[in-house]
Amino acid sequence: MTIFGVPFTAMLSQLLLGLVNGSFYAILSLGLAVIFGLLNVINFAHGALFMLGAMLAWMGLQYLDLPYFAMLVIAPLAVALLGMVIERTLLRWLYRLDHVYGLLLTFGLTLVIEGVFHSIYGSSGQPYDVPVMLSGATSLGFMYLPNYRAWVVVASLSTCLATWFVIERTPLGALLRAGTENPKLVEAFGINVPLMVTLTYGAGVGLAAFAGVLAAPVIQVSPLMGQSMIITVFAVVVIGGMGSIIGSVVTGLSLGVIEGLTRVFYPQGSATVVFVIMALVLLVRPAGLFGKER
Repeated sequence: MTIFGVPFTAMLSQLLLGLVNGSFYAILSLGLAVIFGLLNVINFAHGALFMLGAMLAWMGLQYLDLPYFAMLVIAPLAVALLGMVIERTLLRWLYRLDHVYGLLLTFGLTLVIEGVFHSIYGSSGQPYDVPVMLSGATSLGFMYLPNYRAWVVVASLSTCLATWFVIERTPLGALLRAGTENPKLVEAFGINVPLMVTLTYGAGVGLAAFAGVLAAPVIQVSPLMGQSMIITVFAVVVIGGMGSIIGSVVTGLSLGVIEGLTRVFYPQGSATVVFVIMALVLLVRPAGLFGKER
């Protein structure tokens, strides 16, 4: 069976591979949406912190012989702590200023972080082996799906769902939203709003590092691995709606699938289809598909 001359099995294969890429887009854009939605900061350093998570996982294995699942916890926590230091020492002074100041600061941080690792390890990629527990592939009849890529989809979707639930359906999430909208009122109830803001930024960049560890066995670990990813992820966030948690997740997964299908029907357009969609969405709905019109 063929569709427009393309075998149906080939299309299904690309759909699944697109879902894997969409999982990376979803979890990365989720971290960006959390930071922008709750702190109103455009965090351009997200790609560098994604890379940092992957580099820490590689360094943990290379120098300390720490296994993948240990680094899946340690690396995001380490990057979250770094993020909290960044928020307390640098970002906290910019909240009342225009968005461009936060963008410029985080862009500068990106250059510093990438420059440090580039000077040590160069630009060549470092291999990171798939954990033995997740090696191999499962036959789906029309293709063999690598077990690790299936794990990426499950881990990403579970993390996205848990993050959405905490922010939208728990008292803690209500406090976070209230603290960013009316901090003085929340402080009147004895809540430490600056600490909540710091923890929120740490959690957002921790999600980026978590995605980096997930990506380490899929793509080679290098100091520049976040550069190409972050541009696409920003497009995902814009399409979904800046600050929209559910918009980032749904759009990230959808665009990954669309990108995969584009590789089947028009391979030359797979690198630009996300940006074409972004332009069309902005023409029709400037706030994004799930964003709120101001």
